[in-house]
Amino acid sequence: MSSKKKQQNIYASAAKRMAAYQAEQAQASNVEQAKTRDLRLGALGVIAAVVIALAAQWAYFSVGPGKAKLASSSSASPSSTQNSKVPSASVAEDRAWTGAMNINGVKLGLKLDGHKAPQAVANFVSLANKGFFNGVTCHRLTTEGIYVLQCGDPKGDGTGGPGYSWGPIENAPSDNVYKSGVLAMARQGNNGSSMGSQFFIVYKDSTIPSDSAGGYTVFGSVSNLTGLKNVFDAGSDNANNTGDGHPKVKTIIDSVSVK
Repeated sequence: MSSKKKQQNIYASAAKRMAAYQAEQAQASNVEQAKTRDLRLGALGVIAAVVIALAAQWAYFSVGPGKAKLASSSSASPSSTQNSKVPSASVAEDRAWTGAMNINGVKLGLKLDGHKAPQAVANFVSLANKGFFNGVTCHRLTTEGIYVLQCGDPKGDGTGGPGYSWGPIENAPSDNVYKSGVLAMARQGNNGSSMGSQFFIVYKDSTIPSDSAGGYTVFGSVSNLTGLKNVFDAGSDNANNTGDGHPKVKTIIDSVSVK
């Protein structure tokens, strides 16, 4: 009788140990699955962040957020360069130009490349010599992913232009990287013949993806951007915190001179 009871106790003890072992195994398995799940969620989070950043960049330079668009003229068409109002590319004289752009009382040095971007330079020089830019606001500032100050719209809302549009795109960087100080033409998304008077100044290295029309015409550079540090640091007034809106510090082009 005692022997049988002892044997039952052994079995009972072994069963308990097995149950405990299985419970530990299940717990370890749950912990491992949780770790794997967390790693997967972390990886998905990183991928999502990258996708969102790229989508934001595409949206800014393709369709815009619905307010200040990259449009220089709503009547742009592939044949817009044939418009008699568009300055002849020969105005650029296939040479380098220098000058100054005064914004908020700050003098920015200008260098224009009439060899690599003759149509853009001819357009900018012609408008500058007419005083077109004097008193025009810089209506758009981006502060996340893409770092540009957009100017040249007489309406101040991103829809204005000189009354004509032109193309095609000239001298766009093949790697989509726009260095700090770059001066480039704004345009409508996917329309290489929609450039007019709007341009943007890159104040921090930015990668701006090309669209179906290509990249953005780089026609020169500016210096002394530190003079506008207060504008860049203050950021934009966008209520959705997307880093894309009107500059909080009102920004006005006082004058542009070139030679």
